[in-house]
Amino acid sequence: MSDSTMNSGSSPTPEELQWAHVRHDLRTPLNQIIGYGEMLEEDAQAAGQDAVVSDLQKIQQAARRMLQLIQEHLGGAAPKPAGGPSTVSAGSKSVVPQSAPVSAPPGSDSDAGPGAGRMTGRILVVDDNAPNRDVLSRRLERRGLTTRLAEDGCVALDCLAEESFDLVLLDVMMPRKDGYETLLAMKQDESLRNIPVIMISALDEMDTVIRCIEAGAEDYLPKPFNPTLLRARINACLEKKALRDAERLHVAEIERTQQRLARELRDAEAYLRSLFPRPVQAPVAVDWFHQSCSELGGDALGYHWLDDEHFALYLLDVCGHGVGSSLLSAAAINVIRTGSLPGANLREPAEVLAALNRMFPMERQNGLYFTIWYGVWHAPTRTLKYSAAGHPPPLLAVPHGNRIEVKELDASGLMIGAFDDADYDTVTCRIPEPSQLIIVTDGCFEIRRPDGSMMTGEDLHAFVQEAWASPTLLEDWFHHCQDALGNSSLDDDFTMLRVQL
Repeated sequence: MSDSTMNSGSSPTPEELQWAHVRHDLRTPLNQIIGYGEMLEEDAQAAGQDAVVSDLQKIQQAARRMLQLIQEHLGGAAPKPAGGPSTVSAGSKSVVPQSAPVSAPPGSDSDAGPGAGRMTGRILVVDDNAPNRDVLSRRLERRGLTTRLAEDGCVALDCLAEESFDLVLLDVMMPRKDGYETLLAMKQDESLRNIPVIMISALDEMDTVIRCIEAGAEDYLPKPFNPTLLRARINACLEKKALRDAERLHVAEIERTQQRLARELRDAEAYLRSLFPRPVQAPVAVDWFHQSCSELGGDALGYHWLDDEHFALYLLDVCGHGVGSSLLSAAAINVIRTGSLPGANLREPAEVLAALNRMFPMERQNGLYFTIWYGVWHAPTRTLKYSAAGHPPPLLAVPHGNRIEVKELDASGLMIGAFDDADYDTVTCRIPEPSQLIIVTDGCFEIRRPDGSMMTGEDLHAFVQEAWASPTLLEDWFHHCQDALGNSSLDDDFTMLRVQL
């Protein structure tokens, strides 16, 4: 009966299964004779016992001849000559059946004695035949490997649950739970799926081997084992396992670093938020809205009473985003809030901007600069004095009966830090009662739509004209911009400050 019938993809008949078991039972002791003979041959060569080596080689050759006769007369394809393996495709991998091994030439690693080719690792050997387990474990331990033995798949899974292994050598044909079922159980277990598995098979079990390779087995070894092939495939799997373990450790370290950085960024963001004053209702009503485009933004705002009559308002925008921009933003806003500006009267906007320009030159700020609008409201006279340094003009909304007038409060001036000798002008204007002053950064209107077109200050101007009386004007404009963005995200920080005067 030919094994090609069993490997055709159809389920084997009871008769085919019976013959497969017969071949398995006949080959098992012969494989053990070859295995023990090779190990004894290594020892004899190491001891210089040439006569014993010759006898052991004859025993192995006789056993290999018996294996060949079993293949020829009891079914299965005849063994291929050494060096001419055929290849069976298994999805994206190739399974290469190996013939019965021949003795390695003198001077090769397999002749070098039990101490040669040392390896390290923990290997689980799974085979229902005790002598098979013994032969294989002895081979591995001679190379410095640590082994544990299991007689079937159920015991193997118990062992894997108790301790860690670098490799599993898994026999295909076993009672209770065979190699394929054991492999599937491993691959379905998150804690076991990354352990490499080498299937152990006879030549007429190639259909199962192919299924195992497709299910995730790393490789396979045919019986009887060629010492050189055994060592090479185990070493390759252990090296891959070591690389994967190192990669997982590296990824885990990166994840821990990212989590730590995320916590630190959240703490930094919370600190920057703490610098923003709370909204106030009287005697001047002020509220604001801020949305950063990244973990840390470069926008900051503030307002506070300089004395009983003068109320300072300011909004700044540092170029760029991230840690550097946020640090400069925090430094500048703290300087203004605490009044730490030598030579500047905080009631005079132009003097404040000139002092900031001297204090924060961009060559000392890693090339960073910022724009700012700074104004001082004098409550008794309803007068607003303001200056700007490269900042968008705020909008002033003034009701006239049923009509709303919205105009820009223009002021020219270069951004802070760009030029040492920059001059700033102060603009003074009277504000009718009631009025609303809306101060913004350019991220509130320079927004690119999905079709590539840009929103402008005119869009904001028109929106304020329609919705100026809404108590949620700032949030409403933000949601309007989000709708315009579609699935895109903000390119810049979004900050708005509204003052009801």
